[in-house]
Parts: sequence; structure tokens; C-alpha cells
Amino acid sequence: MTTLRTAAPLAAGERRGPLTATLTVMALAALSFSVLAASCAEAAVPLPLPATSAAAAPAPAAGLSGVPDFSRITQQYGAAVVNISVSGMRQVSAGSDNAVSASAEADPGEGDPAQLFLRRFQQQFGGTGATMQVPVHALGSGFIVSPDGLILTNAHVVANASEVVVKLTDRREYRARVLGSDRRTDIAVLKIDANHLPTVAVGNPADLRVGEWVLAIGSPFGFENSVTAGVVSAKGRSLPDDSAVPFIQTDAAVNPGNSGGPLFNARGEVVGINAQIYSRTGGFQGLSFAIPIDLAQRVQQQIVATGRASHGLLGVSVQEVDQTLADAFKLPRPAGALISDVRAGSAGAAAGLQAGDVVLQIDGKPINASGDLSTAVTMAAPGARMAIDLWRNGQPLRVAATLGDADKAVREPVAAAAPSPTAGQLGLALRPLQPGERQAIGSVAGLMVEGVSGPAAGAGMQPGDVLLAINGKPVGSVEQARAAVAGAGASRSVALLVQRGAEKLFVPIRLG
Repeated sequence: MTTLRTAAPLAAGERRGPLTATLTVMALAALSFSVLAASCAEAAVPLPLPATSAAAAPAPAAGLSGVPDFSRITQQYGAAVVNISVSGMRQVSAGSDNAVSASAEADPGEGDPAQLFLRRFQQQFGGTGATMQVPVHALGSGFIVSPDGLILTNAHVVANASEVVVKLTDRREYRARVLGSDRRTDIAVLKIDANHLPTVAVGNPADLRVGEWVLAIGSPFGFENSVTAGVVSAKGRSLPDDSAVPFIQTDAAVNPGNSGGPLFNARGEVVGINAQIYSRTGGFQGLSFAIPIDLAQRVQQQIVATGRASHGLLGVSVQEVDQTLADAFKLPRPAGALISDVRAGSAGAAAGLQAGDVVLQIDGKPINASGDLSTAVTMAAPGARMAIDLWRNGQPLRVAATLGDADKAVREPVAAAAPSPTAGQLGLALRPLQPGERQAIGSVAGLMVEGVSGPAAGAGMQPGDVLLAINGKPVGSVEQARAAVAGAGASRSVALLVQRGAEKLFVPIRLG
């Protein structure tokens, strides 16, 4: 079983089918993030593409040529790492496996026998559509960032909490207040009534180098203040949860209960908050992910000041640019964030963004992957004005956007089209949309895909997809589709804008 999980508070896990990759909050709540933002239009101004010259490699840091002294780091900062115990109630469907209490501290795969009995009783005698309140008991980690008791941890650690108890290394225990929690970045800020507490030193994640030693301290499976070490495996990692967080990937052993604990660099500075693991078993398998501390601090400052974190909203959906898409859009290299959908009335729509635009820079900072755009927008404040450099129809240009508020956005669902044949060079059997189908998807152009073969089948096209555009050109007839394919010229690559259910996406197809 392949599972992408939060390195969560120690709690009951959800059952998964074999060979399934999912993002799971191991105790309390699933994370969901979107690539969003808002704006006002400005005249398009041509702008050159960013330079692609390679950056010079930084010189090795002094004193880091050998294995660092982990015992010194642990002795100096271990006392600032805390154990967090959470109890509360959550509402679940009476007939679902989620009705099992998340209270197993010895084995997160086992549930409370009383709750197991209750669920089976509900299933046997009816009421499976009802909901009920079940107890939540979980363990996690955190660390002290100010002497007066300010603590950082993960939002999923304290989700559904009615009582949070913080235990220090000297065995003192405090009832904690949750000052605020931000599910978009999975950051929560706690406060305990204490003074003169030990604190951690904070470093700069930008200075981290892949291959550098790191140290994790936390409470895996309830074993308090356990220390594990590894190296930085990658930086700026985007995960399948569509998260806006550019994770630090490490191979430091992180397990259930490590969530919210600090990740130290070789100098003893906190550079991240351990949050997720990728696992086939539910335990550590060499892939751990931490939230950069600079991102966490920005959220912390907002929560301390206002009790909540706010995020910008652009109102676009994006995807990665691979070589085939780069060829189709005549990009010099496969980089940037390809816009596949722009929501009506959003900041992106007001700025004039279009499906098929490739975002290359935000305020002068390169966007190399779709996650870079997500991070830049999510970490900006609502109302912030951004200069967006993009690639459209083979030419660079710049637009300006004023971001909206992600917390106020509500996405309206798009009705799904129904699925049934003349194959062309793409391997698609297409027909014009019926009036009812046009109304359902809200588009005057488009062709229904009734059969798939050849290159289109290999690229993942499906019967029932609605073909909206080819290489950025809307298609409303089979003749227009043929002309658009013929216009691909020597590149032999086309990018199809497709409506699939409620989502729009680009499907790259190489013709030969």
C-alpha cells in the first residue's frame, strides 16, 4: 500500500486499498489546498523571457564537511521541543470506518473496541446515513518559539481539539490555547501560560543545500523527544495534495507522532516543521516532508496579530509544463505554470489571464514549476498587487493582478458532460456539442470526444471529454480541429484543452 500521509499525531489511520497513493491526515483532518488568486487588468506589455544561466554553486559551509555533533544540538535545543496531547470530538458517518475512535496510542491501526462495537451496531440495525460524535485522542509534537510560551505545530495535530495539553521535557504539563490554525499551510500556533521557557534558534531554509545533514526531534508513536537524523533529499517539493507549501524533503526518520516537531540544520537552527511522510506501510520509508520555517513564521505572525491567516487568491488552475507542452506552446524550455482554467469573476479573469497562458515570473521571481505559482499567491496577502510575466501565443507579455481573498472564494461546480466515432491524426472521434451540453459546461465552443485511439489514447484522453481548444485555438467544429492540428507545423506536438467533469486540463499529444 502506497500512502502519502501526514507525520501526524499518533492516532487511528484510515484503511486503504492495495497499491493506492493517497494523501491522508493520519489522525484528524485531511489537508486540501488549491492554486488560487485575484486581480485587476492592465495592458499587456511585451517582456523578455527570464535568463536560463546556471547559478554558481555555493561554497561549502565551514565546519560542515563532516558529520555534525547531533548530541550538542539535542542538548542545547531538545528542551524546547514539546509533546502535544489532544482530545476532542468529531462528527462522522455512523456507517463509515471513520467512526472508529482515533485513540489508539500503542498501535495507530487499532481502534477503540467500544467504537468498533458502536459502528457494527449501526451497520447491523440501520442508521448508516446518520452522523455521530466520536472521541478524538491523539499525540503530536511542537516547539517553543518564544520564552512566554508561544508554540508552533501542525494544524492537523490540533484539529477537532477541545483540550490541548503540552508536556515539556522536565515533565511539567500545561493546558494550551489554540491561538489560530491555518489548514492551507498546515500551521497552528499554541500558547501556554509560562515564562522563561527554552526556545529554538531559527534558520533560513533558503540556505539549505541538498545533501546537507538535518536532525528531527519529536514524539513518534508517543516516544517523547526521540532524535533522528538524515540529509536534505530535495527542496521546493510539491505534493499530490495540491498544497501551496514548497516542502523540504529529507530522509530523516519521521513517523506518526512526529507531526509538528522541528527539523534542525547542522548548525542547530530550525529550518522546517515535520508534517508528512510517503509510505507503503504507514511508517517511515525514507521520504519525509517538512514545511519551511520562514513560511510558518509568516503564518504565525498573522495568527498572533489577528487570530487567523489570510491568503491571496488568483482564481486559476495550473499544471506542470513538460517537454511536449513546451513544444506545443513554442516555449524555449519546459518551465513555468500552465494555466488550464480561469474562474469567471476572479482576479485572474480581471487581469486578462487565459487558459493556455504559461506563467514565467511573479514580481520578477522565476516560476519554474506550478507549485511556485501556488506558493507565491497563497503566501501573498489579499489585495496585494502582482506583476505576472507570462507566455501567450508564442510571445512574452506582462499583466498585473490584484489578489482576492482565498477564504471568501467559493468555486461553483461545472456540470459533467455525458459520453459515443471519425478518427483523425490525433486518434479522436469528435462531434459538435448539443445545446444542452454547451449550457452544462458553459462554453459556446467545444467538441465531444466519442472515441479514442492512437496518440490520443496514449496521452490519456477519454470518451466523454470535451475538447475546447487546440494549441490555444478554440474549436467548435471538426474542421476547426483539423486546421488547428495542421497548424502545429514542424513541432509535431499539440496541447489539447479538455473539460473533464468539473475540471479543465491540458493534455499534451506528440503526433509522430
